[in-house]
Amino acid sequence: MKIQFLGAARAVTGSCHLLQVGRHKVLLDCGLHQGRRKESFERNRTFAFQPPEIDAVILSHAHIDHSGNLPTLVARGFRGRIYATEATQDLCEWMLRDSAHIQEKDVEYVNQKRRKKGQNPFEPLYTMRDAEATLERFRGVPYDREVKVGPGIRVRFRDAGHILGSASCHVRVEEKERGVQIVYTGDIGRADRPILRDPVPPREADVLICESTYGDRLHPKREDVKQRLRDVVRETYERGGKLLIPAFSVGRTQRIVYELHELFNEGQLSPLPIFVDSPLSTNVTQVFRDHPECYDQEALHFVEGRGDPFGFARLTYIRDVSASIALNSLSSPCVIIAASGMCEAGRVLHHLKRIAPDERSTILIAGFMAEHTLGRRIKERATSIKLYGDEYPLRARVEEIEGLSAHGDRDEMLEYLSHMDQPPGRTFVVHGEEAQSLAFAERLRERGFPSVEVPAAGEKAAV
Repeated sequence: MKIQFLGAARAVTGSCHLLQVGRHKVLLDCGLHQGRRKESFERNRTFAFQPPEIDAVILSHAHIDHSGNLPTLVARGFRGRIYATEATQDLCEWMLRDSAHIQEKDVEYVNQKRRKKGQNPFEPLYTMRDAEATLERFRGVPYDREVKVGPGIRVRFRDAGHILGSASCHVRVEEKERGVQIVYTGDIGRADRPILRDPVPPREADVLICESTYGDRLHPKREDVKQRLRDVVRETYERGGKLLIPAFSVGRTQRIVYELHELFNEGQLSPLPIFVDSPLSTNVTQVFRDHPECYDQEALHFVEGRGDPFGFARLTYIRDVSASIALNSLSSPCVIIAASGMCEAGRVLHHLKRIAPDERSTILIAGFMAEHTLGRRIKERATSIKLYGDEYPLRARVEEIEGLSAHGDRDEMLEYLSHMDQPPGRTFVVHGEEAQSLAFAERLRERGFPSVEVPAAGEKAAV
């Protein structure tokens, strides 16, 4: 049995790991790589395997850096099943269509400029037809039900508490009269966070593949996060500017809306309009409403006492392009929550063209920004940013709230892993920038994990 680490190895995006058992091949995730545009362009189009040879995909959750390259896989000949939780399947119904729409529209926009320069046009990574074909390959599986995904290969999903439907993947492999338990954590969520249930920790594993996004740092307390959000909104309002929050459509947007709802109910914010400018976020929020079985007790009590936690009087969800464009003409203060979370695509780019040069306004970084993404350049407070080939000055204030992250921090991940009956025989630390992965690997060694490795992209391991 072999595992090859093809994406999110000493990096955060493009999660993809290949499990080979005899002649059978199963992917753990198939996400989009995000970062330097030229590099991402090539990496997302190139697989280190032949897609028709893949028998199945086990998908940990719906975030695009874990699911977003599935349509490319299908377009290149994959004909197996994609196994995911039922909520993940429902989220991907919207997310993969939205990703295909962005691929098509962004290439169309870029090609208009290329034609004027006499350059050859680009082709989109995949199309809406590819996304639709991908959705037909999904099989939704309830939490805690074991299913067969290939000869001698079975998987059970456990709630990871990261986003709606997220799961750690417990893969049982029977090979040559031996059984091996592989636990792939996906992205580890956080205990005592609003809306979702706490992560269910693993109890046993022979092989552990563990994320490490925040492997060398801690998050602030929740109340600190809430008050920090209040302060940023107030300060921007007093300057007469707009507050732009780039946010992932799944999880981050709903969390921010939830916190703002509470702040307004408590009288801590003055009335001002809030816009969620993303058809995807709007559709995803409906999926959240459709899956209350994933809620924690706090969210269930909120629903019982106050109604819809994702809708209130000052909040407007925007689907229509013309309504999105109209936001640019608003002169009064407002809050705009727009995708994508790392500022790599979508409507947030068009808002940045207006808001980045405005010194009264604020761009709020509300989560992790991978290396070489536009979001990282903003986070690092570059003097200018490039949008669709043109440079714009960055005069807006840049603020950060790391505590809104849906990823567990160093101590939360260590707590999650502390419930194992005994340390796994081998551990592979993935899904973190190199410094974070190496730091977290060292922490695991200190905790008695006997064999901890930080694989490089493309590296193989026999297990």
